[in-house]
Amino acid sequence: MGLGLSRARRSGAAPAPQAPRQSEGSFWMSTASANSSEHESATRMRAAAPFTLGVDIGGTNIKASVLDAAGVLAAEQIRSPTPKPATPQAVLETVAKLAAQLPPFQRISVGFPGVVKGGKVVTAPNLGTNYWAGFQLIEALADRFGTPVRLLNDAAVQGLGVVEGHGLECVLTLGTGVGCALFRNRRLLLHIELGQYHARRRKTYDQYIGQAALLRKGRERWNRRVRRVIDTVTDLTCCDVLYIGGGNARKLAIDLPAHVRIVSNTAGITGGIRLWEPELDELFCGEPMAQVQHNARQP
Repeated sequence: MGLGLSRARRSGAAPAPQAPRQSEGSFWMSTASANSSEHESATRMRAAAPFTLGVDIGGTNIKASVLDAAGVLAAEQIRSPTPKPATPQAVLETVAKLAAQLPPFQRISVGFPGVVKGGKVVTAPNLGTNYWAGFQLIEALADRFGTPVRLLNDAAVQGLGVVEGHGLECVLTLGTGVGCALFRNRRLLLHIELGQYHARRRKTYDQYIGQAALLRKGRERWNRRVRRVIDTVTDLTCCDVLYIGGGNARKLAIDLPAHVRIVSNTAGITGGIRLWEPELDELFCGEPMAQVQHNARQP
């Protein structure tokens, strides 16, 4: 009998339990299991790549998240107030601060509230066209982040995230201003600058049902106005489906026609994954920084 056990018995104390000894085989099994899990995780990450930074620039907020190759959010959407004044440099700084809070990405998709052609901004009514007209946004973002960038009007990006291919589909976005885009069989036909067109009594649609009108007139009157606009857009486009998105879509409290659907504002981010589909390559053929082959680095 060992000395330690003899003393324990004489003192009336129970002997300390011995820790079970892990066999060499079980050690190697646990190590192999851990290595296998790490390998599987790395494989899944590679399968989910390339990752895309989706940016939705609005007149009130700038929102961002990272999408995997399937267009699934790889991180929660985050936002920051749109700077005032919303100069290009101030907006780029805000996008950079948001991107710093998100996982790494290899390319960028942007929805912009105005007319864009290729990589250049033509108008930005709710940011300040005087600041933005002629600004090369694709080039500026590519230089800032070292990744390829693609850019479309924000209503078009929202639509890419929701259309299902049911004939002629229209997207109407309700936010700071009003956006509109048309699609046929999931293919983008054109973005319509509806917000700048006259609605009633010399008011543009931005002024008639934009954020300022909602605050000034109250929800009830604003809802009645939106109902009239739904009828107008339906008559104008003869669309089979009308999707309504944007930050103020959730404030609708009216009976909607059967062909109208309310969609999540997150589509302004998730629709960005489709900017990299081959069928949209023609929109960016003159933009070197919008090509997949561009030598990208992770931020």
